[in-house]
Amino acid sequence: MKLALIGNPNSGKTTLFNALTGASAHVGNWPGVTVEKKTGYYKKNKQDKIEIIDLPGIYSLSPYTPEEIISRNYLLNEYSDGIINIVDATNLERNLYLTTQLLELDIPVVVALNMMDIVTKEGAKIDPDKLAKILGVKVVLVSALRAENIEKLMDVATIEAKSSRKGNSILLDSDLGEMIKVLTSKINDHHSMFRAIKLIEEDEEIAVSNKEELTNILNPYKENYPENIFDNDFGGIVADARYQFISKHIKGILTKKENKLLLTKSDKIDKVLTNKVFGIPIFLGIMFVIFHLTFSEQLLFISLPNFSHAIFGEGGIASSGVILQNCMLWFTDEFVASGITNWLGETGWAASLVGSIWAAVGAVLSFVPQILLLFLFITILEDSGYMARVAFIMDRIFRKLGLTGKAFMPLLMCFGCAVPGIMAARTLEQEKERRLTIMLTPFFSCGAKVPIWQTFALVIYEVAGVNQGLTVFLVYLVGIAVAIIAAIIVNTFFLKGKASPFVMELPAYHSPTLKNTTRRLWEKLKGYVVRAGTIIAASSVIIWFLSSFGFTASGFGFVEINESLLGYIGKGLSYLFYPLGFASGEYGYFFVIAALTGLVAKEEVPATLEALVSVSGVSSITALATASFSGNVAPAMWSFMIFNLLTVPCMAAVAAASKELGGKKKLWIAILFWLAVSYVGGILFYFGVKIVPLGIVFILLVVALVVFSIIKGNKKNKDNIIRKNGV
Repeated sequence: MKLALIGNPNSGKTTLFNALTGASAHVGNWPGVTVEKKTGYYKKNKQDKIEIIDLPGIYSLSPYTPEEIISRNYLLNEYSDGIINIVDATNLERNLYLTTQLLELDIPVVVALNMMDIVTKEGAKIDPDKLAKILGVKVVLVSALRAENIEKLMDVATIEAKSSRKGNSILLDSDLGEMIKVLTSKINDHHSMFRAIKLIEEDEEIAVSNKEELTNILNPYKENYPENIFDNDFGGIVADARYQFISKHIKGILTKKENKLLLTKSDKIDKVLTNKVFGIPIFLGIMFVIFHLTFSEQLLFISLPNFSHAIFGEGGIASSGVILQNCMLWFTDEFVASGITNWLGETGWAASLVGSIWAAVGAVLSFVPQILLLFLFITILEDSGYMARVAFIMDRIFRKLGLTGKAFMPLLMCFGCAVPGIMAARTLEQEKERRLTIMLTPFFSCGAKVPIWQTFALVIYEVAGVNQGLTVFLVYLVGIAVAIIAAIIVNTFFLKGKASPFVMELPAYHSPTLKNTTRRLWEKLKGYVVRAGTIIAASSVIIWFLSSFGFTASGFGFVEINESLLGYIGKGLSYLFYPLGFASGEYGYFFVIAALTGLVAKEEVPATLEALVSVSGVSSITALATASFSGNVAPAMWSFMIFNLLTVPCMAAVAAASKELGGKKKLWIAILFWLAVSYVGGILFYFGVKIVPLGIVFILLVVALVVFSIIKGNKKNKDNIIRKNGV
């Protein structure tokens, strides 16, 4: 049995899909297109095999976006036993618009009224029986987030799916009713009523065998249709008729608590969090707190010179993230590293090889606690509904860049991983917007780059005393600022054009669930462990070989790192990076090699340096930097971080970009763009931090951003928010 799951964006569809399928879900692409396809099997059914097809989140079945086309084509042309239409019960009027279209299909439909926990909390009531009678289909009250009534929903859906159903329309009682009946009777095909209404809407994509004959029947009806405000735009007429029906009946379905204030709790919170003046500063403040709790060596900014503890910090009580990392380091040093030394000794090629592998793998694993903590905070913000508000408040800025707040969602995903962020850009309607968004994705620091920032924030802290949490926070801010400036330049001189309309549903605030949060963190942990055990381990073997062997007067053999193959390669390439400041000195070429290996996977950067440290005899990365850059350690490290932040992403992200951009020429343009921005950015930060304090450098960057915004803003790229099919 196959059941199609369909609903509006932010209606809780993905949460319901995960609750139904659990670990059985798998992801691919719809045939011929790059839009994501999710399928899975109902996990609690032991008798019948029930496949759940998660259709893209859409507002209507009109052919305007790839998602709408895919959903419509699947329902019209593919076999499905039934439809589960998930509806956000906190916003019935918007969501029921899609429902009225689904009812016109010859497929059994069950309406799942989701987020009923929020409806109840707000003191409102919904009469499911009355709604079922009006729509003519079964209605079930559920809460996907809390897994309430999920089994009842599936029981009803499986029973309904075993019966047949002819499409029916709420439009039959309107002025369009006679027209619909005549066309439906003439169409000898599956989903005849749906096709008839699409003909009335003048939908060019609709497939009907006798279309010309039906058009001849339809035209006289249209000519005699009553005068209306839509000037015979029958797409608007149909949409208006749907909303009139919904508005007429919703009052009898939905009742609110007497004397209840007009503003809900979410509305009250939004008055502060989405405020035009305070919205962005509040977002920046929240992100600073997150980075401080994750990376700072001094939790309360209080120095305690006499305080020293291997776990809780040196010179002050550390943040929760640093404490967790110290626990991991204690475990790996006490048990794994010492075990390797006791097993193989401290000398010999075997000890060198295994030590190099563990240095690289251990470097990645040591950051897992902090990475998980960071993503715990971000997951809470996403699941609570706050990140949707961030997209809303960012729309005012993004519109000046030729983008909309909708583009912020794919970029936001890049804080986790650039690959899904790049793939999510396909949801943007304009090709120009998709391309520009993909070009900006590396600037939003992914989780794989977190070990880089933590490694070099520690170096800067040890040589300059700058708070680690502040350093990491500034790296993220620099990425966002550079993305904005780069977007303004590209949109002004290269990919010119206005932003598309932006309409967004803001979900009600709600508490994240432990189950959903744990699942997402487990996926992140599993990904890091797998990468550490495969890519990082394999590459460390290659790095060890190249850094330990070379040609000498007596032939090819074991040599010092300066005379190794990797030593000659790194020194040869260092000349290209001298202007950036991190390629000079005795060990500067180590950093060049690390930056190059980062093109494979960003976790490789600190892993490579740790592997090189293990074979060079130097005590730490800080010692490498101090020996190489003398009094310019902080400028060199900032240049190195900025280069890795802005440069070409990992190979997986490049492959995703190649697929989404749709051509090698566009991909190479993007690669050259990333290289140019990272090279120039590294130079500017090296000399900027070297000449003036870091704070002034950042202020100058923000001033440049404001100047560009003013120049762009003078062109008066007006906000353009419209309704599509009444939405």
